[in-house]
Order: sequence, then C-alpha cells, then structure tokens
Amino acid sequence: MTHNKGPHPFAFPCRLPLPHPIYRKGEQEVCLFVKDIKGEGHTVAKELHRQMQGTGISKIIGASKLRTKYESYESKRLLCSSYDLFLTDDRILPILPKLIGKSFFKKKKQPIPVTLSGSDWGGRVTKALGATYLYHSQGCTLSIRFSTTGQTDEQGIQNLTSVLEQACEKLGINWTAVQSVYLKTIESAALPIYQTTPDNALKIELGKKERGGGKDDDTSDE
Repeated sequence: MTHNKGPHPFAFPCRLPLPHPIYRKGEQEVCLFVKDIKGEGHTVAKELHRQMQGTGISKIIGASKLRTKYESYESKRLLCSSYDLFLTDDRILPILPKLIGKSFFKKKKQPIPVTLSGSDWGGRVTKALGATYLYHSQGCTLSIRFSTTGQTDEQGIQNLTSVLEQACEKLGINWTAVQSVYLKTIESAALPIYQTTPDNALKIELGKKERGGGKDDDTSDE
C-alpha cells in the first residue's frame, strides 16, 4: 500500500482486527515475552502457559532470560527469525527495545503489547492473535499481512477490505490519498491490484466537492 502522506509516529504496531484471523494454533509460531523478577521467569512462564492452553502460543520467554540468554546480536537475530509473531507483556515495553535489539524493528516484527496484569490473560492473547498489524514506516509505503494461502478467496477479500479501511483511518487519510495497492506472497513478485496518480486522486476529490457544492448552492437559492 502506497500513500502520499508522511510517516505516522507509532513506534509499536497498531492493531487491525480481522474478520477471519490469520494466526491459528498449530499453523504459525508465536512467542510471548513476559515480565519476571530476579530470574523467576520460568515459574511465571509455566503459569502463563497453563492459562493459555489453546491460544496458539508456542513459546514464552521471561525478561530475565532475554537479558542473559539473548544478549549477543546473533542470538537476537536468530530469535527474531524463529517465530512468525511476537507478543509482549506491556509492562516491559520501556526496556524491550534494549532487550531485543534492532533486528525486530528492521524486519517489522516488533512484539505486540498485551496487558497481562489481572485475569483473563488467555482472552487478551486470543484477541491479539485475531488481528493483523500496521507497522511504522519511514516512507510512504506500508506492508500489511491480511490473509493466508489456506483461506478462501472470499475470506481474503473481506480481510483486505477491512485492513484498507482501518489503515486509512489509523493514518488519518482518505482513500484518495492511496496511490497503489499490491498483492504479494513470500515467494511471488508484487502484483498491482489498484493504481492511480496524485492528479487522478485530486480530480476525484474535487469532483465530489463540486457535486456536493452544487447541491448546497441550489438549496441556498430557494
């Protein structure tokens, strides 16, 4: 998706709920980072895993383990490539960038914040997995995952429509600011499914205003 507005300032991903979830138990590898105190991550992780049976979480790692076992650049890079999606306890957000390094941000795999204080941890994780995510871009091009090859064409179309509507809303733009939309799989080239030019978008917008203005003028003359 290419648009003609500058980058939007969110450091962490923006959640876009999907009609048909793309993260399913047993189909994707999902890792969760949790808060722990003085190396008690194993106990915390064990309890979390018990409460989250059926949510699709593949691995739970405590913050203390991130600090020790994944200290080197290479270990951080390997961790980043080992999972399809990362979630994190929102209480460790301030220290997370230092713990995980730059690889996660370069590959647009920043962990998704989840509130794990209180109860119903599993429900909150399930909600997080029922969405896709809009990642901050330094340019005018965004890449958003919206479907899988295991979904039907109708499910893919419904997800795409929902994602485009929500992305425009989150970015504070209307559809006329979108210059192109491409469809791409991991192995394929990017195929255009929508393209326009800034001039055409401006003509469409002006045409709408003119039609609206004509009706207002008629009303005011009466």
